[in-house]
Amino acid sequence: MTERLALIVDDHPTNRLIAVALLRKLGWQTHEADSGAGALELAGRHAFRLVLLDISMPGLTGEETCKALREQVHGNALRIIAYTAHAFPEERTRFLAAGFDDILVKPINRERLEALIENI
Repeated sequence: MTERLALIVDDHPTNRLIAVALLRKLGWQTHEADSGAGALELAGRHAFRLVLLDISMPGLTGEETCKALREQVHGNALRIIAYTAHAFPEERTRFLAAGFDDILVKPINRERLEALIENI
């Protein structure tokens, strides 16, 4: 089995801290980025299996970052989860159409996160 390596992308440090703590308790190794550009740079150097990606960030949005991640060499093997406070049905449809695999609504909890990543 390949390494359980996750990337958490959020411009708010507290949101990254919570996700990192939960993922580490679930046996994942983590890297963090505070921007879409930072995420793309890290994804070019590491074989991530999971990306928790905030939607609303300065610079590249989560949707733009998701599209760019999918275009990278191993992008289609990634499980990219929108990590957002936006949970309206029309937004969910838009996020899935943009290339996200699923949506994790903030504030996150361990049970929901475990359910989303159990088969990765």
